[in-house]
Amino acid sequence: MLDDWTGTVGRALDVPPEKIDVNAVLDLARDVAHGVARPAAPLTAYLVGVAVGQGKDPAQAVAAVRTLIETWPAPGER
Repeated sequence: MLDDWTGTVGRALDVPPEKIDVNAVLDLARDVAHGVARPAAPLTAYLVGVAVGQGKDPAQAVAAVRTLIETWPAPGER
């Protein structure tokens, strides 16, 4: 179902299948949800998408967010 949904949304938004890295997005969302807060996961995915849409390299955008996650205070430390 996830592949069907992703393909359908990709086609609706004119995003070629080779530009969709499902694992990278899901891994990043998981890490944000556990390392920052659950509601931050979809917002972060959106912001990464906007950055990529503005020309940022996808791998660099993900790496930048991962660096932020690593330095973000743990939920009990805030």
